[in-house]
Amino acid sequence: MDPIMNSFSREQMEYIVELFNPCMDDYLYVFDLQKDCYKISKHATERFLLPGDNFDDAAKAHHTFVYSEDQSRLDDEFRRIMSGEIVFHNMHYRWLDRAGKPVWINCRGRVLNDADGKPHFLVGCINEIGQKQKADNVSGLLGESSLSAYVEQFEDGLPDGFFLRIGIDDFRDINGDFGMEYGDYILKSTADCIAENIKPSQRLYRILADEFMVVDFSGGDMEAATELYKNIRKSLDTFIEENGYKSVFTISAGAVDTAKTSGTYENIMKLSEYALNTAKDQGKNRCYIYMQEDYDVFLRKKQITRQLHHAVNHGFEGFETYYQPIVDTKTRRLVGAEALMRFSMPERCEDGETKKEAVCVGEDGHDADEKVHWERISPVEFIPLLEETGLIIPAGKWMLHQAISTCSRWQKYIPDFRININLSYVQVMKSRVLTEILTALRLYGLEPSAVGIELTESGYLDSNTHFKKLWDGLKKNGVLVILDDFGTGYSNLHCLGDLRPNYIKIDRSFTLKALNNQYEHDLMTQIITMTHKLGLTLCVEGIETESEFKKISELDPDYIQGFLFGRPQPAEEFYENLIGPAVAAAHLTA
Repeated sequence: MDPIMNSFSREQMEYIVELFNPCMDDYLYVFDLQKDCYKISKHATERFLLPGDNFDDAAKAHHTFVYSEDQSRLDDEFRRIMSGEIVFHNMHYRWLDRAGKPVWINCRGRVLNDADGKPHFLVGCINEIGQKQKADNVSGLLGESSLSAYVEQFEDGLPDGFFLRIGIDDFRDINGDFGMEYGDYILKSTADCIAENIKPSQRLYRILADEFMVVDFSGGDMEAATELYKNIRKSLDTFIEENGYKSVFTISAGAVDTAKTSGTYENIMKLSEYALNTAKDQGKNRCYIYMQEDYDVFLRKKQITRQLHHAVNHGFEGFETYYQPIVDTKTRRLVGAEALMRFSMPERCEDGETKKEAVCVGEDGHDADEKVHWERISPVEFIPLLEETGLIIPAGKWMLHQAISTCSRWQKYIPDFRININLSYVQVMKSRVLTEILTALRLYGLEPSAVGIELTESGYLDSNTHFKKLWDGLKKNGVLVILDDFGTGYSNLHCLGDLRPNYIKIDRSFTLKALNNQYEHDLMTQIITMTHKLGLTLCVEGIETESEFKKISELDPDYIQGFLFGRPQPAEEFYENLIGPAVAAAHLTA
């Protein structure tokens, strides 16, 4: 018999587990292998999906809280223990937490034999190997789990004060340039600079690789948080100078007022992370004070972005193509349209659910369906998000096919009808957009000259190989190249001379100036004259009234686009309001 067995019975070992339970974060256990019963520290039941702290049929019960992918390995380990093949158990695998999510643990234990030399008990300890540290040995500070414990003790609401989340700007570069050891030195020095500036009533924690949190529950306000940030920066500047400017770096910070936020730890961490990231996004080396209005804008962007992802992955649900007419200045005849992307998403209730209403569909009025409310999103909101996420590539491809197929269909009624399509800089740089354009032209049987690709001047002045390849490829294949928003960027003559577009479009902002200022009017006159001398075509955008049209048409532009001749509208409405009447008028004059 193992000598330890002479000293302790099962009941005594279980008593020891109970005795030491309040003294340990880890979990002690006793597994009676012969009676198949299991005893573990009581606080383990608060963390893991255990049937209790003392349960029978233990080997089988493990299948209810051990992660499925690890069960076969554990079963094999039990087999080896029971056969006497191993006397020490040391295994990394996963248990399920109370939410059913897998958590990595290290389970160690010693096998104790009975008088006959057969395995009787497995006694040992379990600890989480992925658990957040309570303290950090590099900075000498307490860690995030300690911060969490400190905050969560205030169940009735946080005291007045602030959280100041501080991050080292571009810390990855420091590690990359000087190595991890020097990076640790910078972390420790930063922690020291912060610590020497905080008050005795304030607490400091290291929460992430290069981030720290100062907690003030003594009534400090945003002015005090900002002043603290400035003082820390001064201390760091002194350190950098004394260190011989070996590494020059800055810090950013986000301040959150406890009086203006709910006191849950998760919410504080979320808002402080947002505040710090906002400081970095605004240029770094600064402190941003959390504002609910800004956060609401941030959340709306996230909501729209999520819906854009959903739409792209579900047949472009919510996307539409609208068309705005382009007319010949002299005849006012419809000659084409600009295709414009539009997007709508389901409205949300306050609880985040989609807003719906019941709609009767049966003749008796009893059968009902649910109608989803859709919110139209401004292109000013969703186009930049499409570009930031790269979703402009699939959405732009969808748009190309919509516009080119529609133009092909309308040419049956107006043979020389043309369509203009806008391209994003992201499409040019990160997709094979020239191939996509030519493929769509072949697919729908449209002549290249019926399509104009609009490129915004300010986004394309710095030519590169991607842009030059597209520009040359479009011209080589007969697709019209249009320089959009002419007059809003810089070095316009450079654009006309080097890029040689087929025609240019004068932006509405420039048009308004020409309508209301004689100098600007004379300038537009010279631009139109110069454009025609270069053999280019010109379209003026933004004409909304007959008086505006009369004044601009005297300058002899080739085309006009504006609300006077029609607002952007879906294909069906465009056909009904513009294509149909244009065809009827042509028949009358024939």
